[in-house]
Amino acid sequence: MKIGLTGTMSVGKTTLAKALGELDQFKDHSVQTERSKYLSNLGISLNTDSTLPGQFIFLAERATELLQPNIITDRTIWDVCSFTLSSKSIGEWEKRAFVEAAMHLRDYYDVVIYVSPNGVDMEDNGVRETDLNYRMKIDWTIQEALKEYKPKKLIQVEGTTDERIAIILQNI
Repeated sequence: MKIGLTGTMSVGKTTLAKALGELDQFKDHSVQTERSKYLSNLGISLNTDSTLPGQFIFLAERATELLQPNIITDRTIWDVCSFTLSSKSIGEWEKRAFVEAAMHLRDYYDVVIYVSPNGVDMEDNGVRETDLNYRMKIDWTIQEALKEYKPKKLIQVEGTTDERIAIILQNI
């Protein structure tokens, strides 16, 4: 099963992916987490100043993950597309063409888990954007993309990691 977590910055996607990977139900799944620091060190722009080549690298990472038979990943194509759509340096035509191409991958996910920012404070990891308005813009963009490009199965979670896991297990 291919499980992707989607949500804005600093909502606990990585924590949740790792916690799911420790459960017996997912012992045969590999857990993939984003390599933001590694990519940033390569000079790839992150967040508000994302470039089209940088977004293609992020999309390639997501596509590569989808080649694995059983995976839990803390990022999805909805995340990549939301950052692309919110980029200042990418033109509108390029944004739309990118999203249309990327969304051809959506049915490779068996389950997409939207992780809500409700009740989660923003943390600064030294890499991610910490602007709360930008965080909410990305969240809104992800939610709109999930409506326009519906995944096969969508589970929405919020609360503590244990509460989120309980919701996921009830809905898988």
